[in-house]
Amino acid sequence: MLRILMVGDIVGRPGRMAVKQLIHPLKKKYGIDFVIANGENAAGGNGLTQEIADELLNDGIDFITMGNHTWDKKEILEFIDLEPRLIRPANYPPGTPGRGSAVVRVTKDIKVGIVNLSGRVFLPPLDCPFRTAETIMNTLLKETKIIIIDFHAEATSEKIAFGWFMDGKASAVLGTHTHVPTADERILPQGTGYITDVGMTGPRDSVLGVKADIVISKFITQLPVRFEVAAGPAQLNGVLLHINETTGKTEHIVRIQETVTT
Repeated sequence: MLRILMVGDIVGRPGRMAVKQLIHPLKKKYGIDFVIANGENAAGGNGLTQEIADELLNDGIDFITMGNHTWDKKEILEFIDLEPRLIRPANYPPGTPGRGSAVVRVTKDIKVGIVNLSGRVFLPPLDCPFRTAETIMNTLLKETKIIIIDFHAEATSEKIAFGWFMDGKASAVLGTHTHVPTADERILPQGTGYITDVGMTGPRDSVLGVKADIVISKFITQLPVRFEVAAGPAQLNGVLLHINETTGKTEHIVRIQETVTT
């Protein structure tokens, strides 16, 4: 049985500290073979730098996915094509730097396909994630039956619809972006593990990772504010998948939530 951990959106230094303190113990505790994490908010709450990508990979993350904040740190343009353990949403237009999917070797005999896609409801109108997924799946399934999709999307309806669309095709469809873990983890009828949102790895006492008073002020005054990543205890949210190595089907999915003091 292959055990894969998907870590929810890593937000700023608190999120990175949670990764540093928790990933290796979690790997040991659950016998985890591979860890995927969404890293689009890892650098100060927006974007990703080379230094921070290296930090996450050194601290036990095996692969990084992105989202709508992919380009917030311009230096990503300098390394996104060079880092094989990093992908951005596949439904960006042709010619966009980086890749939207990858196949990685987890063990001598097992390869895993990883796909990153962005939703279009309340987010930039990229290419259709449904059609893009179909095209990518046709290619990846020639190499492996084990395929994990990070669907970075806002609307729950779009995420759920996409999960059903991929049922029996992907091993798992795991939602990211909203930073709030949902309680609907399940295995769909044809063996695809699903959750609407994995949640956030970052400051627990915050509004989606941002200092609460700043967000409250914005709601009350409707004036522009500068978001700052909150401090205090950090929480890691993720889901652990048990995947049949032969069929590529998910046989067990469970939410993981751990808190550390940073």
